[in-house]
Amino acid sequence: MKYLLKSNPEPCAYSVINGNKDNRRLNGTIYFYNTPFGGTLVEAEVDGLPVNPDNPVAFYGMHIHENGDCTLPFDKTGDHYNPSSSPHPEHAGDLPPLLGNYGYAYTVFYTDRFNIDEIAGRSIIIHSSPDDFTSQPSGNSGTKIGCGIIQKTDNCSAC
Repeated sequence: MKYLLKSNPEPCAYSVINGNKDNRRLNGTIYFYNTPFGGTLVEAEVDGLPVNPDNPVAFYGMHIHENGDCTLPFDKTGDHYNPSSSPHPEHAGDLPPLLGNYGYAYTVFYTDRFNIDEIAGRSIIIHSSPDDFTSQPSGNSGTKIGCGIIQKTDNCSAC
């Protein structure tokens, strides 16, 4: 990722993802970078996603939730982060889905919906199903199968 942000190649925040009791192998790291043109670049790498042997390629919902509490079964994370009280899928915490291939997913995307100070201390959730981008209030994305708390790094003072 260092080649994409030469002016600030280190992440300003990260989240270590762990799976629920039914997905103990699920793990990953999500990095958040400030950009020189505003907004946030998000880099996610997740492994151990559940795999359907008949269709090993699948989408999984990914959202930032209000509360930074990943106590199992991830029921204390609250709703999607939505400071503007917008309808779904316009919440600040509504993220693009993860595309898993044999349980592994890697994605990078840019968003201007939040900055790192606004999301630090909140949780990021991986869901068992893709977000349908329609259903209210949260996209019908299934069970919360992975969770991590977003933490600032020491690099953020330079961001």
